[in-house]
Amino acid sequence: MSQYVGKTNLAYSRAWHLVDVGADPRPLGRIASQIAITLMGKHKPIWDPSTDCGDYVVAVGLHDLHTTGKKRYQKKYYSHTTRPGSLKEITMDRMMEKWGGSEVLRRAVRGMLPKNRLRDDRMARLKMFEGVAHPYKQNIIKDYTRPSIAQQPVVKVAFAQQKQQ
Repeated sequence: MSQYVGKTNLAYSRAWHLVDVGADPRPLGRIASQIAITLMGKHKPIWDPSTDCGDYVVAVGLHDLHTTGKKRYQKKYYSHTTRPGSLKEITMDRMMEKWGGSEVLRRAVRGMLPKNRLRDDRMARLKMFEGVAHPYKQNIIKDYTRPSIAQQPVVKVAFAQQKQQ
């Protein structure tokens, strides 16, 4: 029996996922790890570390990216051109002002992906936008921006009634 039984072209098809960072209550690291898993394809049953079977991710609302603690003002990003004396540092707050939240999210996700030949191809499938408008509305299949069940109006009313009793 072949080892490829059950691995059809449909299993390798790429879905499009939408993540609204501004509406998501999770901090930067939690969102970035979920995006990295989706880009790698680890959420699929056919995942293999040597194949690129991940999906597309569209991240919107990056102007409202939030972190916990004082990371926004204390975390520093370093760059070096390999020339003597060329070490440069920039804080996360300054990077958000200069390039926006997309650069911060890009660096976070890139650091969570495996350091191999597939990393650039996976990062190319991450589409980031500062606002909520994007040109991929027709492609979106899965939406991670749905509120949790506790945030739905029907459940909020039920919780309020339960507290009153």
